[in-house]
Amino acid sequence: IRENLFARADLPMATRQALLARLSQTLAGFVSGRQWLGPEHAEDAAREACEKATVALAAETPYDEIADLVQHLRESGQLTAGMVLRALLSGNVVLFEEAVADLSGVPIDRVTGYIHDRNISGFAALYRKAELPDQAYPAFREAIAALHDGALVGERGGDGQLKPRMVTRVLAACEAEETGDISSLIALLRRFSVEAARDEARMFCDDLVANDDVVLPRPTAETRLVA
Repeated sequence: IRENLFARADLPMATRQALLARLSQTLAGFVSGRQWLGPEHAEDAAREACEKATVALAAETPYDEIADLVQHLRESGQLTAGMVLRALLSGNVVLFEEAVADLSGVPIDRVTGYIHDRNISGFAALYRKAELPDQAYPAFREAIAALHDGALVGERGGDGQLKPRMVTRVLAACEAEETGDISSLIALLRRFSVEAARDEARMFCDDLVANDDVVLPRPTAETRLVA
């Protein structure tokens, strides 16, 4: 039934995401039931996989359906600070803006103005109104600054994948932060960094396979000896 629903081109994106979330829960239950992972670890892995799939889905969502998708995420308890940060670090600015607008109750045009204003004080007030966690603010602040500096220019992977340069910059800034306990935030950003590096390596390999003109160097005797 799930596969038949996914195949429908007219299926609303909010419904499509609900199916994704349910699938993640089912897989988590299966994995923990098989004792491949502990229940808590399985739930965490499933949640992060669902968040990644949701941001990728939002990148394919028509603009006029984004607000409905965000509302569904909030009402179902999935619109977490981690997902909102993932959207921003993936370059999905539209999803990020709609999420902040929904959480804060501020009209989308004003939210867009605050986010793209180089004076960070407006965004800081908007962030507090959205009731996002104080511990995560340094990451959002640095990501907004990177956005203003054009960090997304030249990045690959569309709006559904974490951007390595963005993640690296935000992680470095948060590691240098000296105020507050942000250890959980840094742990999240490090997982993002690993994921971004893995996705970048996968795209590089896909390019090699797709490019028939690429000739890989033959290993030398010294290379074989080291290997």
